[in-house]
Amino acid sequence: MKMLKINDELPQASAIGLGCMRLTGLQDEKKAGALIDACMEEGINFFDHADIYAGGEAEAVFGRLMAGRNREKMMIQTKCAIRPGCCFDFSREHILSCVEASLKRLQTEYIDILLLHRPDALMEPEEVAEAFRLLKKEGKVRSFGVSNHNPMQIELLNSCLDEPVCVNQIQFSIAHCPSIDAGFNVNIHNDAGCVRESSVIEYCRLQKIRLQAWSPFQYGMFEGVFIGNEKFPELNQVMDRLAEKYGVTANAVATAWILRHPAGIQTIVGSVNEKRIREICKASDVELTREEWYELYLAAGKRLP
Repeated sequence: MKMLKINDELPQASAIGLGCMRLTGLQDEKKAGALIDACMEEGINFFDHADIYAGGEAEAVFGRLMAGRNREKMMIQTKCAIRPGCCFDFSREHILSCVEASLKRLQTEYIDILLLHRPDALMEPEEVAEAFRLLKKEGKVRSFGVSNHNPMQIELLNSCLDEPVCVNQIQFSIAHCPSIDAGFNVNIHNDAGCVRESSVIEYCRLQKIRLQAWSPFQYGMFEGVFIGNEKFPELNQVMDRLAEKYGVTANAVATAWILRHPAGIQTIVGSVNEKRIREICKASDVELTREEWYELYLAAGKRLP
């Protein structure tokens, strides 16, 4: 498994992490435990949570499974700030209360990385800084990041923080990569040339912020999986051919496409199928050529100028 450095405060993280949103879907917690063990055996040490996943129950299931497992060999990331059906909330009180609740559910004394889950238009960066400062001082959170933020939102937040955010988690896949599309279509009057995320990839590379890809097998906003989907015949044909070449699955090829990017994008996969997770982990050993990377991009229906 390839390992990535996020910052000097943290141990190295696996290039592939497990997204735990669907952990409760296994119902049998023994299967959930077997999934976690399989991840560790394959070199995955990074587990991504959020306080809203299954209404907090995903964290609770994971917490119950911590017994008998070595916490020090795990990196646990969780998110806060979404109040479902209400608002986004970066207030000091909300951040602190969310962390306390997550720590209790996860049955751990500290969280490795806390992400602010989508931007809050009413953010007061000084207030966020106060919350982060207290959590760091008390040893409850080691490092901080964001998800789905653009560069200027991060700049505003960083203007008050004692240490800059170290992670930005964005939706990213072969079939959903507007940041890549816009980069190819600079100064061209077409839809692909619309910069919707303010060159977030380039910004994060410059600022040494680790990008994480969520929904690496999805297209659109939860419109579905592109692997095996008849809407993407050419893409699936190319993935299947490359999968045969490298002795892996199409899921691993899609993951390898993300890992091939020089930004070193950490891929968060949400599968709860142990066999599929083991197959996806083989992507860590696949180094797509430049020609193959571009072929996959074009097969997804993209066009180069």
